[in-house]
Amino acid sequence: MGTLDGRTALVTGGGRGVGQGIALALAGEGAKVAVLGRSPGPLEATCTLVRERGGRAEPVPCDVSETAAVPGAVERAAALLGPVDILVNNAYSGAYGRLETLDDADLRRGFDSGPFAAFAFMKACRPHMLERGGGHVVNVISSAVARWDPSSYGAYAAAKQALRSLSRTAAAEWGRDGIRVNAIAPLALSPGLRGWAERNPEEAEEFISSVPLGYLGDCEEDIGRAVAMLTGPDARYLTGATLGLDGGQAPFG
Repeated sequence: MGTLDGRTALVTGGGRGVGQGIALALAGEGAKVAVLGRSPGPLEATCTLVRERGGRAEPVPCDVSETAAVPGAVERAAALLGPVDILVNNAYSGAYGRLETLDDADLRRGFDSGPFAAFAFMKACRPHMLERGGGHVVNVISSAVARWDPSSYGAYAAAKQALRSLSRTAAAEWGRDGIRVNAIAPLALSPGLRGWAERNPEEAEEFISSVPLGYLGDCEEDIGRAVAMLTGPDARYLTGATLGLDGGQAPFG
């Protein structure tokens, strides 16, 4: 028996990295998982991993930045697996770089795939959660919102800070409906971060030394399992919080 038996979870950006780790951990606790993202190949790869472990998962291709298509994607997921109890907004596709190198489209892309997409999914999933007597939303932000030096992360941090604020507001407004909303700021050895570390070993060593626990988290064991805990009964009184799942690197308080 898992803590999430009988629940349906929807994870955006679930084809790789942190999203995949979250999908695997939720499935490990018994949830049925709808895996959303733009590329069918990675989505099916995550679903295959879930099925190999005896779980149930279905791919739902969706470009989250196309917010008009979000309600349809949620309904497809529900038709396959049942009403949505758990929503994890993990997908993000935006620009990085110093502010003078970015244009309006760069900034807008991060907001479209970040807080605007999350807002659309939250609104589309809310009726399902009300029908089920409550639910859980986990929005993935970043320690970039609390970095001592946000240089080159300005557009990214702005979108993630907006999502953090949206999470807090939803927690306050939807708590009486039994819907808990929290944000996490993960630091994990995703494929992208692993590639950067291999290309820049000296910088990577310095970066890892700034993590009090001394290592980069595992996408499933350190991030996914924490999300499974957040969405389960052991965290039933926790809402409106931001959890730094980053080994203590960022000063969240």
